Amino acid sequence: MNTPSWDAQLYLRFANERTQAASDLAARVQLASPRGIVDLGCGPGNSTAVLRARWPQARISGVDHSAEMLAEARRTYPAGAWFQTDIAGWTADQPYDLVYSNAALQWVQGHAQLIPHLLAQVADGGALAVQMPAHSGSPLHLRMRQIALDARWRERMGGAINAIVEEPPAYYYGLLAPRCARVEMWETEYIHVLDSAAGILDFARGTALRPYLEALGNAEDQERYLGLLADAIVHDYPQQADGKVLFPFRRLFFIAYR
Repeated sequence: MNTPSWDAQLYLRFANERTQAASDLAARVQLASPRGIVDLGCGPGNSTAVLRARWPQARISGVDHSAEMLAEARRTYPAGAWFQTDIAGWTADQPYDLVYSNAALQWVQGHAQLIPHLLAQVADGGALAVQMPAHSGSPLHLRMRQIALDARWRERMGGAINAIVEEPPAYYYGLLAPRCARVEMWETEYIHVLDSAAGILDFARGTALRPYLEALGNAEDQERYLGLLADAIVHDYPQQADGKVLFPFRRLFFIAYR
């Protein structure tokens, strides 16, 4: 499966919801004045802006594989240090005080090798801080996978179904604890208040639905798939008395200190 392209404007349509977790992660990092920070999977730069606000004196670099996302990051903050590369093959020129990644590592396969490698890029006394969705058991993701198995397109969907990596907290603790001085972990379920169930699809189109739509390829099958998904999630995420829908979204956080 080819790597799906990113749409920065679609992603930023829910900028507040996406950036809250980035802010929560940065706020929990117990480093007084890190000199060098890298934001892995910086996307359009919303998480990098959080880091600049928290540590204005630090040298901060943003790394992402998507040219579309980096173009938006450069447009928003031309003075930033932005680099296009895949996280899977990234190695620091010199260790960073903070290696930070918000909602990006779930797109990279091979966490058994990746997580120790990223920790090795952290300077002594520094930290690796990561947030990833822990959302694969949600009604939305269950419906996405169920509908992907429809006979009309299931032969195309194997890569999409397995595109996102999600492991339990104990898995990451086992990778980190022998290699660092201290590990802090937590999960948070955010309750996003959206205008309708259609808003949930818009949210997912900017991230988790991308590989499914890319695998479908043609617009006709994409429309069919999205129509089936829309009909299903109306029952999973019912309207509230004021017409809004509640969209729970669980995320896993960990900070490993060297």
